[in-house]
Amino acid sequence: MSEVTIRVEGMTCASCVRNVSKVLKALPGVSGAHVSLERESATVEYDPEQIDAVTMRQAVEDAGFDAPT
Repeated sequence: MSEVTIRVEGMTCASCVRNVSKVLKALPGVSGAHVSLERESATVEYDPEQIDAVTMRQAVEDAGFDAPT
């Protein structure tokens, strides 16, 4: 397993945190996601043979948030 921290901009409340967490955890290869409103980030545990950070950032953006590199 690997871990990556993704910057997530545009979250304003606990509901946003839940949405980002749900989107990330639904991705194949993701085993856990810890999203922080205060830090504007998501720390994701994942299997690099199944998914990469680019795909995770795209999923966050598809959910309506910004995930700059």
